Amino acid sequence: MCAHRSPLTARVPRLPRVVPDRLPRSARAVLACVPGLAAVAALVLCAVGVDRTPGGGERDVAARASVGHRAPKPPIVPRERWLGDAASTQPPTRYADRVSAVFVHHTDSPNGYDCADAPRIIQYLYTGQAGVRHWDDIGYNFLVDRCGTVYEGRAGGVERAVVGAHTQGFNVGTTGIAALGTFTAGVPVPRAMTDAIAAVAAWKLGLTGVDPRAPVRLVSTNSLSKYRAGTRGTFTAVSGHTDGYWTACPGAALMARLPAIRQEAARLQGRR
Repeated sequence: MCAHRSPLTARVPRLPRVVPDRLPRSARAVLACVPGLAAVAALVLCAVGVDRTPGGGERDVAARASVGHRAPKPPIVPRERWLGDAASTQPPTRYADRVSAVFVHHTDSPNGYDCADAPRIIQYLYTGQAGVRHWDDIGYNFLVDRCGTVYEGRAGGVERAVVGAHTQGFNVGTTGIAALGTFTAGVPVPRAMTDAIAAVAAWKLGLTGVDPRAPVRLVSTNSLSKYRAGTRGTFTAVSGHTDGYWTACPGAALMARLPAIRQEAARLQGRR
C-alpha cells in the first residue's frame, strides 16, 4: 500500500452604487468634489471585484483572476457507491486553506481487474487502511481505475481542501490521486487512466489558479518525509509520491507519464 497517513453577452451589467462607507474618508472627500468621479470609481470597484466582507478583498480578486484557468469538473463517483456497509466511525474532517499541489500514487494492487469491480477493490483498500491500520479513513482523496472512472476517496467534499493521508509530511494543502494498480517499470499505463488523473488535477488546481506545470513550495509537517518538519521543499504542482517520501510509488512507469499528465492538465485549464 503506497498511501501514508500522515460569446460575451450583449447586455452590459449595471454598475454598483458606490457605497460611501466602503471607501476611506479621504476618498469620499475627493468623490464629493470631482463631478463624475463616483461613476468611475464604481466601474473600478466592479472591475477588480472588491469583496464586501471584511478582509476578503485580496482573496476575492485572486479567485476571480483564476477563473480564466479553471478546468471542467470531471464526473466523480461518490464514496457511497463503494463504501457500502464498511464505514467505520470517523473523527471530524480536517481542511487546509487551499490545494496547491497534487501527488500521484498507485495502490500497489493487481492490474488485471474488471472495471466493474473497482468499487469492491476500493472498499478493500479502505478496510486495510481504516480497519487494519486504524486510520480515520482511506488516505487518498481520489482514486482512478484503468477505464478512467474517478472515485471520491476520503470524506469531506470533493471541492474542498480535505487533508488526506497519502504523502507523509505533505498532506496539508495537497490532493492525493491514486491509480488502481501497480505501475512499476515496463508496465503499460492505460491512456484513459492518465487522462482521468490529468482531469482531476486540472480541476482541483484550477480552483486556486495553479498551473499544473509550475513549481510550488510546500512546508513539511513530518520529519519522516524527505524533508525535516518545518522545512520547505520545491515540487512541481503535479508530482509523484516518491518526490516527497522514501518510496517507489507511484511506480517508474507512472512517474514517466507525469510530464504528459501535467501538459494535458494545463491544456484542460486553457493554458499554452
